[in-house]
Amino acid sequence: MSGRRSAQIRAHLAGVTPGTYASRNEGESAESVIPPGYRLWSGLSAAADTLDRMTSQANTQTMKAATAAKKLGVHLPATPAEFQEGVVTRAELNQLQANPPEWLVTLRERGPHPRPVVAARLGVSIAGLARAGVTEALTTEEIEAIKDAGPEWLAKERATQAEVRKETVRIKKRNAERAQS
Repeated sequence: MSGRRSAQIRAHLAGVTPGTYASRNEGESAESVIPPGYRLWSGLSAAADTLDRMTSQANTQTMKAATAAKKLGVHLPATPAEFQEGVVTRAELNQLQANPPEWLVTLRERGPHPRPVVAARLGVSIAGLARAGVTEALTTEEIEAIKDAGPEWLAKERATQAEVRKETVRIKKRNAERAQS
């Protein structure tokens, strides 16, 4: 082993508390066992000092418009052009969630909705939508039309989703019981 850590280990004496400085004799005139030229940890600049200097240049967190649209639950191509072309900061995203502009309210109400929202409103999984051939974004009217029509695939996928949820609850309960015992 080479380097600083091995020098520390070689300099360390049995019975000396780590982090203290080893010496052969007690008292003020104690002879140090630390080799000459060895830099003590106390002599090095602390990591906290370095971190303090670094925090003054904190950058704001940004994300692509696609990520922001996903977090807002809207279909990106339906958003305004300035939203699609720009980047969104975390503060802007929080502002959009807290005080949504009219275009965002309209998109959330009428759509077109992205697949996760369509799946949630129909009560099926995203995979279930794909099996049914629904791959594009749908408006609220189109979702309601599918619900009203009650196609066979929708009933089948809702039943599948209900079984998956039951199984998830059963496994969670079993794991909780195992953890308690």
